[in-house]
Amino acid sequence: MAIETEGSEAQRQNNRRDKLLEAAAQLFSSQGYEATSMRDIAGAVGMLPGSVYYHFPSKEDLFVAVHDEGVRQITDSVREAVKGVTDPWERLEAAAAGHMDALLADNGFASVVTPEYSTKLGQATERLIAQRDAYERMFATFVDALPLPAGADRRMFRLGLLGMLNWARTWYRPARTSPSEAGHKTPAEIGREMVRLLRQGPMG
Repeated sequence: MAIETEGSEAQRQNNRRDKLLEAAAQLFSSQGYEATSMRDIAGAVGMLPGSVYYHFPSKEDLFVAVHDEGVRQITDSVREAVKGVTDPWERLEAAAAGHMDALLADNGFASVVTPEYSTKLGQATERLIAQRDAYERMFATFVDALPLPAGADRRMFRLGLLGMLNWARTWYRPARTSPSEAGHKTPAEIGREMVRLLRQGPMG
């Protein structure tokens, strides 16, 4: 008879938690926060609704955990993209490419990393803002290293770039055949192009 150890039980609970996060991310992304219930999420993973509360005390806590994972995935993608890149402009291009690769990934997590949810979660708002602020501080270091003209507002530059990148979620559509389809750009290419537009201007 197999004996379940404390370690195996912890692993089983972690696996359940991960499945809940994945299901919640997909449902929050497709249905929205308000329209998604804990019962919906439990049903998506074959659990009883009450079992969800073992892992997350409330829907707000579950959403914050999903949001945190989305921020982590984008952060990891950017950090990997900028490894070994020392030129400030090239590093910002790489960071934007990594941002877009994660933001437009079809997994649900990144789609909830948007300011609109901050108005819907009451007391959880501060936690969401803190998670995004930590990410933006990393981007700020890339912008601060740029050789911009004297007096340039680097904060406005950063916010403008992130706004351009994040808005892509509303209009981007994957190529129907392949990323090389005529006229189609990959998420990474879009990120790099947006940085180039800010650097050179549309006529540069």
